Amino acid sequence: MSKRIKDIIQELDETDEHTRLEVKRGSKIGKSILETVCSFSNEPGLEGGTIVLGISEDNHSLFPGYVVTGIEHSDKLQKDIASQCAESFNRPIRPRITVEESDGKLVLFIDVEELPDQMKPIYFAKQGLPAGAYRRIGSTDQRCTPDDLFLFYNKEDAFDSTVIDDSDWEDLSENAIERYRKLRMEVNAAAEELEYDNKNMLRALNAVKKVKDEWKLTHTGLLVFGEKMALRRLMPMVRVDYIRVPGKTWVENPDERYTSSLDLRGSLIELVHRTISVITDDLPSDFLLEEGEMQAKSKWKLPYRVLREALVNAFIHRSYRVNQPIQIIRYSNRIEIRNAGFSLKPLEQIGEPGSFIRNANIAAIFHDTNLAETKGTGFKTMEKLMRAAEMVPPTYESHHHKNSFVLRLLLHHFLNEDDVKWLEQFNKYDFTDTQKMGLVFIREVGAIDNLSYRQLTELTGHQSSIELRKLRKEKMIQQKGKGKSTYYLPSDRFKSFLSPMEEGLSTKADSLSPMAEGLSTQVESLSTRAKSLSTEEKVDKLSGELQRKLRSIGKRSKNPEILKGLIIELCQEQDFSISELSSLLHRSEKYLKNNYLGALLDEGLLEYTIPKMISHPNQKYRTKKKNG
Repeated sequence: MSKRIKDIIQELDETDEHTRLEVKRGSKIGKSILETVCSFSNEPGLEGGTIVLGISEDNHSLFPGYVVTGIEHSDKLQKDIASQCAESFNRPIRPRITVEESDGKLVLFIDVEELPDQMKPIYFAKQGLPAGAYRRIGSTDQRCTPDDLFLFYNKEDAFDSTVIDDSDWEDLSENAIERYRKLRMEVNAAAEELEYDNKNMLRALNAVKKVKDEWKLTHTGLLVFGEKMALRRLMPMVRVDYIRVPGKTWVENPDERYTSSLDLRGSLIELVHRTISVITDDLPSDFLLEEGEMQAKSKWKLPYRVLREALVNAFIHRSYRVNQPIQIIRYSNRIEIRNAGFSLKPLEQIGEPGSFIRNANIAAIFHDTNLAETKGTGFKTMEKLMRAAEMVPPTYESHHHKNSFVLRLLLHHFLNEDDVKWLEQFNKYDFTDTQKMGLVFIREVGAIDNLSYRQLTELTGHQSSIELRKLRKEKMIQQKGKGKSTYYLPSDRFKSFLSPMEEGLSTKADSLSPMAEGLSTQVESLSTRAKSLSTEEKVDKLSGELQRKLRSIGKRSKNPEILKGLIIELCQEQDFSISELSSLLHRSEKYLKNNYLGALLDEGLLEYTIPKMISHPNQKYRTKKKNG
């Protein structure tokens, strides 16, 4: 076995596929391989990646590992990948292709370099932009969105500077304008824009523009300086929802979805402090915050700047193209802030200096008034302040497919006396300090994944995988999902260490809201009746016309639009899982997912019944209702 093959297998056994590594059986050069070539070429800062054909996972052992399966017709595969890379995209891609041997079996390596910025984005010529371009997100290839294109073209999203036609000067809030002047003066009393009247100052901030002799607000003007009623009229779903949830998990009882919910509206520059006030008023006395406090004076206090930076991050980095609220969910042990818009900055680079700005004008206003940290350092500041306060560092998830971002602040001192005493039960296992942190996190949140573990411990992805694997071998955690969807739930052995007060964790493992693309904790409850229906029973409930179409559909169809339309009709009448659709349509799950379901989701024709946890075992599809 060559050294490179040996090193690759060892790396896969420890970390599985990851951002820069993809393995496939490699019987032919299909579109999925070309999508990976495209994403490796495009992903900013990744420096390319490697596709390996002829190695696959062995699922027959207790702890699955990777083995050499080999490839056939290596000459043909090399020619196919070279010619398709040269012809399929908007410009030729020239990967480095090599073949190595292991015990008589051949393994093909395809090394793809990241292209210079001026040559991006690479995309499938027949599909065009943005659908034909791909990015590498974790261990997956994700179809690009309009937000991604701003990143590739090295431009900032112009949405916040666009004019809102149905707006006028009367939609501005005098209080918000005065609030800006006050904050700006505290930072720099000699700032040039403070010498202007309101009209010219707002023009300088790109908040208003003159259109045909009439003053119109831009999205920056409405969001930062708009009156409440103007915001409600023009962007009705742009608000902050503060939701109080009992316990540690989301919607355990469908009859008690939350104890209270508060909708907060207003200009962003005023809303920051109002939102912080609402949160701090609701925190236990041990977590009272003081305005302007640099860090906690005792180990129990949550630093004010951490909460402020978390909220500001949601305000300035969210996608306002998506008309939905920012959600702040207050659990008994943590605060989660959820907003629309995946991180334009790769997760591996979050916390490093530099920033990809989605809303440049809004961000500039927040930076100029000291409401936000220096560009790109907000997460690192939060982490340092939380560690200084001897609290759990913030964890976060960025979901490219769902176009969302989640920041989590655990209201927990790591490690307090109760934790230390609880962890004494594990002394015989010789766990590291970081593994003990992971165990406490699982006890508090109910699940963990590699990304959250890295954020908690400051370990590398490779080290995190090794430590999580040991916890798995000791049967403390059980793995769910594969690849990007891998997460870990508490095992039966882990649950045996819990106190009676924590029985909810041991008896409701399936409702712990585990993560599929990170540690999402909002899982919609599924009705018992829906779970118990068999595929046959569901077919009986379909309309006669649909049953006829199902009987007439063959195992092969010359027109894919027929099958596409049938899927939409089926999911319009009932919710179906991928296994149920596979049985009904006589197609494999993989075929349906790759050729139909993924595309229908991207087109907004289908949606998940459990959107907060893509890989939930009870996940189903339904036809998305049209607005209006």
